[in-house]
Amino acid sequence: MRVLVTGAAGFIGHATAAALLRRGDRVTGIDNLSDYYDVRLKQARVDRLRDHERFSFELADVANGNQIASLFALSKFDAVVHLAAQAGVRYSLTHPHAYIDANIVGFLNVLEGVRNSSARHLVFASSSSVYGANGKLPFSEHDNVDHPVSLYAATKKSNELMAHSYAHLYGIRCTGLRFFTVYGPWGRPDMALFLFTKGILSGEPIPVFNHGKMVRDFTYVDDIVEGVLRVLDQPAAPDASWRPDAPDPASSRAPYRVYNIGNGRPVELLRYIEVLEKAIGKKALLDLQPMQNGDVLATTADVSALEQAVQYRPKTPVEVGIPRFVEWYRSYYRI
Repeated sequence: MRVLVTGAAGFIGHATAAALLRRGDRVTGIDNLSDYYDVRLKQARVDRLRDHERFSFELADVANGNQIASLFALSKFDAVVHLAAQAGVRYSLTHPHAYIDANIVGFLNVLEGVRNSSARHLVFASSSSVYGANGKLPFSEHDNVDHPVSLYAATKKSNELMAHSYAHLYGIRCTGLRFFTVYGPWGRPDMALFLFTKGILSGEPIPVFNHGKMVRDFTYVDDIVEGVLRVLDQPAAPDASWRPDAPDPASSRAPYRVYNIGNGRPVELLRYIEVLEKAIGKKALLDLQPMQNGDVLATTADVSALEQAVQYRPKTPVEVGIPRFVEWYRSYYRI
């Protein structure tokens, strides 16, 4: 299969492209190598992928309509895994335009590219952030998500709506995946595990928001990637049981689906730090801070729909995943 992976220099994009190559697919990866975080880390991820003869990389920005239109016109893809985005909840408070450019304009350009191509399936990244002010746990795809608490979340909900409209209008098979707090080797430096590890190793205080009284559905990257590939191989189809008088947000009469993809086993933040301390062999200095704008108290994924659809069963607890990250971190930064 010929697959386009957008955001191939990113954390999940790099891991997804590598998994596709391992199973024999041909992958074209694109990324704009933005300086949101260390570009050297992004380049290192791409360099690892270049070792595969079935991988090609193009420096391209999804927000550039001409670049994306040209890419689709010159290449034939069987499927697209769209992971390119401006990530981060807190960054959206200070750089809102970056989210509109990458997540709204960029997503439209990809939808248009798919519409005018032979690709039979679009799998795209949504986020657990779309649940926003919803306090019902575990989070279910069948619940309303009309109350985002950050612009980042609003752009991801917008992506789901845009995808549904293209599925309805043009018959494009679209599957959205709401990622839940992904972590693991080659992760993002702006995320908690990376920041905590750096702080503990350097003996500096680590910021712990809401005084640690938070719960997250931490999901190991290999479990995420396995779910992405399983979904990719089963394109969305119309739901014959969908009712317009009782519309289910997770499906449609159009070939459209939305799934949670998480671990399904929420962990308290302070427990997460305890496991990290054990893996590093050093206690953390906690800088307890109040809740931050845009954050939510707890996330828990109901992954039963994804399990039923593609037999997705995450199997990596934080007690296994965190030591793997620490091992990678020490190796990569030679600590």
